[in-house]
Amino acid sequence: MPRAGVTTARVVETAETLADEVGLADVSLARIAGRLDVKVPSLYKHIAGLDALHSLVDAKAKAELGEVMARAAVGRASGDAVDALADAYRAWAKRHPGRYSATLKAPDPGDEAALAASDKTVQVVFDALAGYGLSGDDAIDATRALRAALHGFVALEAVGGFGLPQDVDRSFHRLVGALKRALTNWGD
Repeated sequence: MPRAGVTTARVVETAETLADEVGLADVSLARIAGRLDVKVPSLYKHIAGLDALHSLVDAKAKAELGEVMARAAVGRASGDAVDALADAYRAWAKRHPGRYSATLKAPDPGDEAALAASDKTVQVVFDALAGYGLSGDDAIDATRALRAALHGFVALEAVGGFGLPQDVDRSFHRLVGALKRALTNWGD
């Protein structure tokens, strides 16, 4: 019989918290069991194993990031939408570094929850890019460029890669501004 208070949702939440504290790669069933004050075998009543748990964390993180970006961009178009979703992306990644790392890998084709979350998140970006008249392959290429630039900045910032004393926020907004200018002429 499962221990009172331990549910699949609680196991996933504990994994998310640990991921943000120690990094996703260092989340283990033993650590989760310790946090929940249970033995490792009892976790298998709620999850199929560490890989299955990672899939649950991945899907939930992708969905949460997509929701955060969507809320930020709602009612905005073109450059305003890109500014809002870029700021939301960066802020969420800084608050949730372990969960953020779970969003980076493309979903496995058989993972319906992760696929749905990824599709919704990508649609947020497509909607913002529609204000630039981008669709089809142009929207995909622009989405990849935007994601690569944002991820590169966020990843460098997370490891202290910007050691110069100038304002990092200013640099981030200038990067986003350059991307918006590029998006204006993307199809050319």
